[in-house]
Parts: sequence; C-alpha cells; structure tokens
Amino acid sequence: MPTPIKGTFAFVSLGCAKALVDSETMLGKLAADGYALQASPDGADVVVVNTCGFIEPARQESLGVIREMLDLKRQGRVKAVVVTGCLAERKKEALLEEVPEVDHLVGVFGRDDIVRVVDRVQQRDMGVGRTGDHEKDALVSLSPGLPLSLSPRLKTAAAIHEQRMLFRPALIKALNDQARLRITPRHFAYLKISEGCDRLCTFCAIPGMRGKHVTKPIEQVVEEARELASDGVRELILVAQDTTYYGLDLYGKVRLAELLQELDRMDGFDWIRILYVYPMYLTDDVLETIAGAKRIIPYLDLPLQHINDVMLRRMARQVTRSETEALIARLRSAIPNLVMRTTFIVGFPGETEAQFQELCAFAREARFERAGVFTYSREPDTPAERMQGHLPEEVKTERRNRLMEVQQEVAFAWSQEQVGRELEVLLDRPDAELPGWFFGRSYADAPDIDGVVRIKGKNLRPGDLVRTKITAADGYDLVGRTLGQKS
Repeated sequence: MPTPIKGTFAFVSLGCAKALVDSETMLGKLAADGYALQASPDGADVVVVNTCGFIEPARQESLGVIREMLDLKRQGRVKAVVVTGCLAERKKEALLEEVPEVDHLVGVFGRDDIVRVVDRVQQRDMGVGRTGDHEKDALVSLSPGLPLSLSPRLKTAAAIHEQRMLFRPALIKALNDQARLRITPRHFAYLKISEGCDRLCTFCAIPGMRGKHVTKPIEQVVEEARELASDGVRELILVAQDTTYYGLDLYGKVRLAELLQELDRMDGFDWIRILYVYPMYLTDDVLETIAGAKRIIPYLDLPLQHINDVMLRRMARQVTRSETEALIARLRSAIPNLVMRTTFIVGFPGETEAQFQELCAFAREARFERAGVFTYSREPDTPAERMQGHLPEEVKTERRNRLMEVQQEVAFAWSQEQVGRELEVLLDRPDAELPGWFFGRSYADAPDIDGVVRIKGKNLRPGDLVRTKITAADGYDLVGRTLGQKS
C-alpha cells in the first residue's frame, strides 16, 4: 500500500544557485514528510515560492510570481501560498502589506521549518486553529549563524515524478528530515560550502539577508559530495557567497585548497567547477591545487565589479587595480587553459565618464572569456544608497550597453579561436527543434549563465560526456560533432 499523502504542493524557485540549493532542501523535507510534489501550481494544496531579494529587478520578478500564485488562489485553483527566501527575509512584515493574501512568510533561516509551516497552513485551511486575522508571527526567520544542514539522501525530481507522487515506505525511510530533492538535471548539481558573507561591499544587501559567513565543515561537504556522486552527478558546482573565504570563521584560516584536494580525490565526478571566487584569499595553494587537479576544471568565476581605484574604494572591495592585475597574471600563468568569468557594475554613484572608460579599456585588455555587466541598483539600507552622485537610469543603461559591446568582441573572438579544437562536452538536453542535435556545455560554460555547444551525433543522452570537434562559432556559442563518448 502506498504511504498516505498529506497534501500536494508546487514549488517555484527564483534567484541564484545558492537559493536553488535551499529550494532543493525544502523540497526534500516536504517530500519526505508525505507531501506530493506536482509540476503545475494549478490544483495544488500549497504553492511555495522561494524568492530573490538581491536587487530591484529580482524583487519585482519575485513579486510578479507571488501575485500570479495569489491570483490562482483567488480563483480557487490553489489553496495556500507560502513565500520563502531572501525577499521574505529582507522585507519581513512590509511584504505582507504589499501582498496580504500570502498565507505564511518563511525567512532564509526559517527554511528548516518548512514542513511545520506547511502543516500549519494546511490545518488553517481545514479550519483547525483559524484565527480570522493574518497572524503576526507569519515570518519564520531563525538567527543567522546556525550550522548548515547536511543532505544525506538525495533523489532527483524525475525519480519522484516516476513514482507518480506515491511515496512508498522504502522511499520515506531513505529520505529523512535533512533530505534534498534535486531539481537540476541528474548529471550536475550545486553544493553550497558556506552560508552568509562577511564582506561589507557598499552596494550589497546580502549580509543583511543571509547573515555572517558560516563555513560548512570539510567532512560534511565531503559526505554530501559523496551522496551527489552516488546519485549520478558528473559535474559538481561549488557555490557560496564567497568561496575563497571558506574555513576562516571555523578553522581560523582559509582551507579552500584542502577542501578542493579532498573533493578532487573522490571518485564519481568528471568535473568540479568553482563559482563566486572573491579576489581576496585566492592563495597560491588554491591555484596549485586547481592546476594539478584531475577533476577541478580550469574555470573560475571572479566577480570584480570595477577596476578604477576610486570606484573600488567607494564599493569597499578591499582590492586595488594593481592587485587585481597581478592576481589575473598569476591565474593565467599558474592554470593552463584557464577560462575566467567576471561581473562588472556600471553607473555606481559618482562614476565619471573617465572612470567608466578606464573600465572599458581594462575589459578589452584583460580579455575575460565570460563577463556579465549590471547597472547599479540603488538598494535600501546599504551605504551606497546614501552616497552622493547617483546617475540617471538612462546613463547607466547606455554604459552597460557600451561595455557589453566591448565584452562581446572579446567573447566572440574567443569562440572563433575554439574552432578546430577538440573539447569534452557534457550534454544537457536535446534540441527540440532539430532532431539529432543536442545542447551541451564545455568546461568553459557554467549552467544557465554561459554559452552552449550544439552537437550533432547519434545515440546521445543527457549526461553523456562526449569528445567533440568544434566546427563553427555562433556568437557566444559553439557548434561541433561528436568524436566519441568518455566512459
């Protein structure tokens, strides 16, 4: 007999990869407790929306999704809407004033209480404990600095759907309170190695939402990685607000190199990718570990934000132009075939045309293979909000477009240089429009943020790692044909 289902739920995950890991943890807890996940919100007992509150466009996107779910609730097609994550943490009760029909808010540090919250919402919907008013304790937000939960048993969303939402006793037994139900494809997964951030960049509100930096112990990361490998993951992607700060709070020194060495020795993974590398604490032992690794690919995400020293000081980045240039030279020298991604902010308060031109010249000279450009977003309760010299939106947008033109030339030239090379490509999905073609990624492409490689071949499947001859470049993307599959 199948285990009785407590109710049905749908889940919308917004924001960054770190928030996605939070979503997977909440999904796992609800699934393990007897709630059945369904693909569409329509008809669900509860819809959980995990929000992003980083910058204004992300907040508006989150609010738009919340309002869509509340519209379904008004039509009787959804019984309850629970809002979790960074927007709930950041705006707290003010969010309830904007969307008063939300049934419950769960802050970032209340994610471990998601089952209790959904249980409570279900009981309220059935008339148990109904108060008639929206309760003041709707925000569930635990204190920053709590240890991160280990996720010892993993199941893919596809596997859950294959069971037709019927959670048999064996599955319940395998999934405990710390379960994680992955919503990425089976062949890649994100692993969060720490929570929070001790940086005090003047433009950023993340420390206020996610608290101070808390390192997940090495043995805990390794155990979770081992579970991911056993679940079929070929590409492990390490994420944190600041990966290079790893260990400083817990061990009294940075221990990223030691963690990477432990993971590189582990069987199962083909690629280990590192994201969110802050320029500080990127030590020689980390560079040597990456350069000599079997599984850690030569790809680094190194957000710089600017290069002009005045702007860097106003942003409180704690690095100078000369230090940044020296670091880039070290990286290029130490790690063969390195691909670097960075991000820049244009239109920061007080940025002059000359300072912006300096940034453009630097981007042209540094030749980052991957880069994103963002216009400065005026964030409440940040030091930058109170600065003088805020620029008009049209100036910020025009500068973003100009810098992206510079970066496009660099990125397109790099793509052309790959024609004729042989690269390993990890296949993500078939091309729905062209039979026999697949979308995949080389080591130079992180999921969802970089380019793709389009491949033609026979008997291809998602998760295959195939040797590929690059035959053409198409802007940011590459085109190739298969030469064989890695075992």
